[in-house]
Amino acid sequence: MNTVRDIVYQIRSRRDALSATERKVADAILDDIIHAAAATVEQLAEKAGVSNATISRFARSVGCDDTRDLKMKLAQASAVGTRFLDRAAPAEESTFYARIYADIESTLRAHLPMYTENLFGQAMDIVRNARMTYVFGMGGASAVLAQEMQSRLVRLGYPVAAYSDAVLMRMVAATLDERDAVIMLSASGLTPEMLSGARIVKQYSARIVALTDADSPLARIADVVLPVRTDETDFIYKPSASRYAMMLAIDLLATELAMARQEETRDRLRRIKLALDEYRGGPNRLPLGD
Repeated sequence: MNTVRDIVYQIRSRRDALSATERKVADAILDDIIHAAAATVEQLAEKAGVSNATISRFARSVGCDDTRDLKMKLAQASAVGTRFLDRAAPAEESTFYARIYADIESTLRAHLPMYTENLFGQAMDIVRNARMTYVFGMGGASAVLAQEMQSRLVRLGYPVAAYSDAVLMRMVAATLDERDAVIMLSASGLTPEMLSGARIVKQYSARIVALTDADSPLARIADVVLPVRTDETDFIYKPSASRYAMMLAIDLLATELAMARQEETRDRLRRIKLALDEYRGGPNRLPLGD
């Protein structure tokens, strides 16, 4: 896979070392990257107040082969979207707390109608009847929440292990059979390593529960999909609220699994409480290992 060259960074980092006329080109591009990507060389030269030849020299000064290469890299840069390129007014400290809370609340409300008892019952049956459950998650929240899923299940006595390394996931996937289950966490459902791992899992007939976008490639491979929507806002500075939907799905699935064998669960939780009280003491209502 080729690495995309970040032309925006190259222009910003080299600006002060450019000639006076080339700095005009840099400023014209950085002022509106999306417009610069769509403009002709003549239009860009007119905006910067320089000659076409200056645009050619500028392209080479920022590491491009020629103006065509510069245009291609600007097009790649503009593809990230205006919310990452616009110089919007900074968020007011007095308001962004409320915006974060509102996004979390709206995310949870949007997912609740999709999270039906029947759907989680199907996922629960796969994990409950599995010889072993493996949890795969890579990058950002998914890797952390894979550990969270493992923590939820191990307390209930389910054999479980979590992996975030791409090579280890492929190795584990190749050892499975129809007696095993894999819970795959991927908000986008597009990560190549997750998809290749899922295909190996299915090759050996293990079953997959995916916490992912319902329309993603990963969802099409999975046996059961617990949908996670990733409707991001234009407020780019805050973490994605989609991970709260994933946490909700984890808690619902874990609770279904706990309720499926209540007597065993109650005794295991009692034993954990006893072990923790002996270790740390504290009030009676402390969480069990959280």
